Amino acid sequence: MKRSHSTQPSATTQSPKHRWRRDSAELSAVFVAVAVADLVANVVVHGHDGPVLLLASALALGATAIWHSWWTHRHTHAPPGAISSAAGQEGGGVTAPPASAPPEAVALWRVRATVTDAPGSLAALCRALADIPVNIVSMQAHPLAEETVDEFVVRAAPELAPQELSRAVVAAGGTEVWLERADAHDLVDVPTRVLTMATRTAQDAAELPLALRQLFGRCRIRSLPGERIDEDELDGAVMRLRDPAGGVLELTREQPPFTPTEFARARALVELDAQLGPRVPESRAMLTLPGRQNQAVTEIAVRRAEPRDRAAALAMHERCGAQTLRQRYHGPVGDADRYLGHLLDPRHGQTLAVETEDGRIVALAHLLWDDETAEIAVLVEDAWQRRGIGGALVRRLTELARQAGVGSVYAVTTAANTGMIATLRTLGVPLDYQVEEGTLVITAHLSPTLVNAAAKADAEAAATRR
Repeated sequence: MKRSHSTQPSATTQSPKHRWRRDSAELSAVFVAVAVADLVANVVVHGHDGPVLLLASALALGATAIWHSWWTHRHTHAPPGAISSAAGQEGGGVTAPPASAPPEAVALWRVRATVTDAPGSLAALCRALADIPVNIVSMQAHPLAEETVDEFVVRAAPELAPQELSRAVVAAGGTEVWLERADAHDLVDVPTRVLTMATRTAQDAAELPLALRQLFGRCRIRSLPGERIDEDELDGAVMRLRDPAGGVLELTREQPPFTPTEFARARALVELDAQLGPRVPESRAMLTLPGRQNQAVTEIAVRRAEPRDRAAALAMHERCGAQTLRQRYHGPVGDADRYLGHLLDPRHGQTLAVETEDGRIVALAHLLWDDETAEIAVLVEDAWQRRGIGGALVRRLTELARQAGVGSVYAVTTAANTGMIATLRTLGVPLDYQVEEGTLVITAHLSPTLVNAAAKADAEAAATRR
């Protein structure tokens, strides 16, 4: 490694003139020190008040040392984090964890509060959080007319009570305080998170509802195809946006209410979706089916369905028997054309189509976004049933839901649909059963490990059948 060369002369390169001056000054200092020491010795030994003077000097030195120790303790030059930690340890209070603490040793909180738009209001809020103490990880401001909504992600000790955190914010002038536990995803800064969501939305129209939900946290998103609005609307807890597919997208979040900044972000994402138009990523996987009696092993393709598949989907419905359609739609089925448009629209979820070599669709599987969960539904043509298609599609749908961050999926069926019930049980995840108006609702609570294991087992079984 190269070292920088100093422009000052070193001790070995000083001129003889400068060295003589330094030696003369050191010798003079030695003479003065000897003279002062001799004078003090004569005063102490031969003077009448020598012992008293010596004792007074000792007391003065001791008092100076005590005062210096007290002053250093009161006016330390340690960093602010060290001061807070020392105060917490001496007072027996909560100590802010260091930034490098392991995840299990810290608690992350999202804190939002409204403060007056005045100089010093943000500083007072930050000072109050530092005094608890907690570490501010990220911060963003949502300007209002005469106030500002400040949102923080803070790192605190696990034993810090949320009431103490809320009281500190209120004492610093914050109103409408709202807080909830955060996770590692909240540590990503907002611009990065928005750009990531925009990228996913640009690749797949089905990502728009997920992007909005991930951007705003817990909120309800409804599609209202029959409604129209001239302009996008924001009314506190409700946000209404013109849906690029027609109708209205309605977002509802009671706490905390939406801010104009969040309204602008939502409009930007929806505008991006409108500019790009309908789009479905190209994906195609092969599924191997076992042969039947004299039939050979069959390979069929599984791909994402699109609105242009409506004609082929209608033809498949016409080939299905009444009992098959009744189990899928929980009652008599009228004109399938009126709801296939919704099911095949990628903005409402993801639909998988099973296609034969000649281009016929023989099965459809739907994953429809529903608030913080998703509904799964499968329809397999009669001639292709009991060959493992339904089970393979359900496993793929649950994996898609898990990848999208959905914690649970549910299927609305009947007690007579033993195939769907048995398939959900093979997932190896906790299931809830609920009977509603003659239908059976089965909710599967997804576990990343168990769902992946089921998908892996399905792939291994397909490879074995080859």
